[in-house]
Amino acid sequence: MKYIFVTGGVVSSLGKGLAAASLGTLLEARGLRVVLQKFDPYLNVDPGTMNPFQHGEVYVLNDGAETDLDLGHYERFTNCVLSRHNNLTSGQVYESVILKERRGDYLGKTVQVIPHVTDEIKDRIREISDEAKYDVVITEIGGTTGDIEGLPFLEAIRQFILEVGPQNVVNMHVTLVPYIKAAAELKTKPTQQSVAKLREIGLQPQVLICRSEKPIDRELRQKLSMFCSVSEKAVIEARDVEHTIYEVPLMLHAENLDKLVCDLLQLKTPEPNLTSWKKFVDCVVSPQKRVKIAVVGKYIHLQDAYKSIYESLTHAAASQDCGIELKLVDAESLQDRVGAQLQDVNGVLIPGGFGERGVEGKIKAARYAREHGTPYLGLCLGMQVATIEFARDVCGIEKANSTEFDPETPDPVISLLEEQREKIHSKGGSMRLGTWPTKIAKGTLAEKIYGANDVMERHRHRYEFNMKYRDRMNEKGFVISGTSPDGTLAELIELRDHPYFVGCQYHPEFQSKPNKPHPLFKGFIQACLAFDPKHATRASADPKSQRRVPDQELVLQR
Repeated sequence: MKYIFVTGGVVSSLGKGLAAASLGTLLEARGLRVVLQKFDPYLNVDPGTMNPFQHGEVYVLNDGAETDLDLGHYERFTNCVLSRHNNLTSGQVYESVILKERRGDYLGKTVQVIPHVTDEIKDRIREISDEAKYDVVITEIGGTTGDIEGLPFLEAIRQFILEVGPQNVVNMHVTLVPYIKAAAELKTKPTQQSVAKLREIGLQPQVLICRSEKPIDRELRQKLSMFCSVSEKAVIEARDVEHTIYEVPLMLHAENLDKLVCDLLQLKTPEPNLTSWKKFVDCVVSPQKRVKIAVVGKYIHLQDAYKSIYESLTHAAASQDCGIELKLVDAESLQDRVGAQLQDVNGVLIPGGFGERGVEGKIKAARYAREHGTPYLGLCLGMQVATIEFARDVCGIEKANSTEFDPETPDPVISLLEEQREKIHSKGGSMRLGTWPTKIAKGTLAEKIYGANDVMERHRHRYEFNMKYRDRMNEKGFVISGTSPDGTLAELIELRDHPYFVGCQYHPEFQSKPNKPHPLFKGFIQACLAFDPKHATRASADPKSQRRVPDQELVLQR
């Protein structure tokens, strides 16, 4: 088994996760079996309760683990299907150590950072080191070298290298080589200091990934090589890519990173086949068509808050040789002038979220899309606001709402299930999480989109559609086209008299990949391409219109 550890220095947000994921892409293209994991030094047990402005998107895995958004990069860039074992935080480490101490597992010993905390970290690396499944384990350590909370992780890596042998490990350090405009030159001192900090801990990087705005010439590479004790060919330039993050593997391959790592680990592999990856990148960079899509959310000012959604749109658009112009609309700004902000878009997407802020704006956006025939995709909360809007404006249920926003509403079309109310005592890990099966009703648009009657999708939510309103809303054209296998939970909805108005209770963005876009996103892009906002006409649901599917198949029963 071979191991690669990815650390970062100077500043945060340099793209360690992308560097690790891109290396995973290249090693897989060389025929190696790769698995990735992320160590986060913060004391939260997981990012599930963290504000998106603090941490960005929470990425949900098949087993329900709420994890760092870098795991999204890992799954999108490689063939990995990850689990809670692939993300470790200081909170989890200390929680485990303290529970063991309380049980008496340490037999009365003094519990210390070394060896007990570091042993816990090393055990997590060993947990996924299955030689029957993988050839290479890539572990990213979050934060910045020198952070006090990251020290136990770096110490654990130092010990681990001694145990498995240095010939089986590569330390890759992602660092910043800043350009000083006043001096008109790149500066290597921050990288020198960062590497010196690593050496104090006992770690010597073999590879430097140098993030820079300007080209790094040979003289600079030689300087970094000498002061950081790294081979000159292991000083890898990583400039900002021009168009898309999917160019990063190609850029690193051009710098011979994958060959260098294989040589260091004594792995004999063929040259990588990157044909399909290059074709995908070409479609992203030079599309033949273009659509404009409005994303209506409340965290739009933070790019990472909806990271997987933006990437899923990119995957789907590339499959149609199409580019995307995103129009990011703050839901709170849609209290008035909805038409002015949405009249020029080919589609409206409303992502998930929590809390009342911006909800009425999202409801108005859903109404605009319904009335004007604009393609609509609602994810989680996006489905719920579409449900509330339809209940109010088409079914005449004026007080329709979610108990999340109005606990006393007389018409809770969205609410907690009775069994959920008894279980929720804290916010962390108390939602419906992970992969759950969905039954697709025959004859629906959803069946056409998926081309299947049974699908597995990832969830992260507490509130559900209230099935007491099913028949009343169905009469007006609100079709529940996907349910849980027993028919008690609505998973997918669509409107009978609309070219593409789809809402799902789950998060399809967590299962989209560059050359395998999710069907709901692909269908959404196809509908956007077919829609011309200039010729949109205002319409409303006709309760007497022809149904796509017989009544008995609208919702699957037990």
